[in-house]
Amino acid sequence: MTLFMDRRIDELLKKIVLNISNHIKKNVDEKVIDSVIQFIKFGMVGVSNTLISYIINILVLMMLSNSIIEWDYVIANIVSFVLSVLWSFYWNNRYVFKLENDTYRNVWKTLLKTYVAYGFTGIILSNILSFVWVTLLGISKFIAPLLNLVIGVPINFLINKKWAFK
Repeated sequence: MTLFMDRRIDELLKKIVLNISNHIKKNVDEKVIDSVIQFIKFGMVGVSNTLISYIINILVLMMLSNSIIEWDYVIANIVSFVLSVLWSFYWNNRYVFKLENDTYRNVWKTLLKTYVAYGFTGIILSNILSFVWVTLLGISKFIAPLLNLVIGVPINFLINKKWAFK
C-alpha cells in the first residue's frame, strides 16, 4: 500500500467515524477517533489474517488427509499459525501500529513479541479448544478453527496493542 492510499483510507475512516458520532449526537475527541480508526484497521488486517489462517489450515488438512496422523488438526493449526502471524505482523507493523517519522521500533524484537502474543491464542488456546471441539464435543475439525478465531481475535488485539507493538 502506498502512503497516498494509507492517507486516503485514514481520511475515509475518519469521515465514517465522525459521521457515526454525529448521528448518535456524541462529540468525540481526536484521540478517540484515532483509536477507533486503529481498531477498524486492526479488524481489516484481522479479517485478511483469518482468511489466510483458515485457508492454510484447510490446505494442510487436505494435504494430510491420506496420512495416518490422528492429530492432523494440530499440525494444521501450527502451520497456519506460523504463516498467518507473519502475514499479520507485516500488516500490523506497516499499517495499523505504524510509528511516527522520528521514532524507531526494533522489528525483530516486535516480531518475537508478536509471535509470543499470538502464541498464546494461536497455538496454546487454539489447540486446547480444538481438542475440546473435535475430541470431546464431536465438532468438525473444519469448523473448529473458525470457533477458535472467534475467541482468539479479541484477545490478540489487546495483547498486540498493549504489549507487542507498544
